[in-house]
Amino acid sequence: MKAVRFHQTGGADVLRYEDVELPEPGAGEVRVRVAGSAYNPADGGMRGGFLPIPITLPHTPGYDVSGTVDALGEGVTGLAAGDEVVGFLPMAAAGSAAEHVIAPAESLVPAPTRIPLADAAGLPSVALTAWQALFEAGGLAAGQRVLVNGAGGPVGGYAVQLAHRAGAHVVATASPRSSAAVRAAGADEVVDRTTTSLLDAVTEPVDVLLNLAPITPEEFAALAGRVRDGGVVVSTTPRVPTPDDPARGVRAVTVYLHPDADVLARLVALVDAGDLHVDIARRVPLADLPALHAEADAGRVHGKVVVVPPAA
Repeated sequence: MKAVRFHQTGGADVLRYEDVELPEPGAGEVRVRVAGSAYNPADGGMRGGFLPIPITLPHTPGYDVSGTVDALGEGVTGLAAGDEVVGFLPMAAAGSAAEHVIAPAESLVPAPTRIPLADAAGLPSVALTAWQALFEAGGLAAGQRVLVNGAGGPVGGYAVQLAHRAGAHVVATASPRSSAAVRAAGADEVVDRTTTSLLDAVTEPVDVLLNLAPITPEEFAALAGRVRDGGVVVSTTPRVPTPDDPARGVRAVTVYLHPDADVLARLVALVDAGDLHVDIARRVPLADLPALHAEADAGRVHGKVVVVPPAA
């Protein structure tokens, strides 16, 4: 089968489109014929060698997958050959930038039927991150106010949709390129981060501050001042400490994505009900993944990109 792998860490030029032996599933695993593999910034971090995830070289990137089950390992129940599935794969394992991938059976759920199977790869990790940040870490509830800083990215798009659906008042930051999409996703207020000071724009306290964007410690601390007493600051950017304020009862939570097939199945159900939109910016052939990594390294990738293998 064809796969993209890197045999050493470094720039995008270490990625090779090559022939790899077809893998066989072990106990509790299934083999998936890949329809789509989503690109994520962490893929570039692992390839570059600066994200501390214990991969084994050579490594195939891609931890979001959609596709069709075509072989089952010993002891697998609840899945059958021909099932269309979607899942968030273990990040340290061989990934989905290939024609086939091995997946733990427990990580897979039925794929949404409302959208193309390849596009479903754009759902798992980013939508799970948004859910875990808003509801598990932030405890967001109907009637509350949430500020989503960095709403124009893939996680932000899901965060706005989910917060709006939960009955929260959503204040979101976005660039002019993404402001219309953020408003369409359900934001009640959109702040143009390129022209407006967020501190000046947010005049009412928020219950939850969700930071998804690069930010300095000083900016983050100042923004946390807009969180009401007893509120929460949630962040997905661990390189910058998440500020709290114990004197006011403001707590801080840094989110580290974890697998949750039950929540993923709920998100799929929302997609099929038309209550959650999967936005795919573009689709690229698997052979072009090295060029996509180079684009991402140069800051030219915007939105969710799905990589499609030749067999799909």
